[in-house]
Amino acid sequence: MPDIELDEKTIERLDNLQVEDESYDELINELINIYQAEEMTLFKTE
Repeated sequence: MPDIELDEKTIERLDNLQVEDESYDELINELINIYQAEEMTLFKTE
């Protein structure tokens, strides 16, 4: 997996979204899954 650099503000936002001991990898995967699910929903309703 490539290294990704995040600015301070983005890290703060991710920290606020984390649940319990959730890692950044888990959180980002969850966000990607939500994005993909919403994208699929948009295509089905058009």
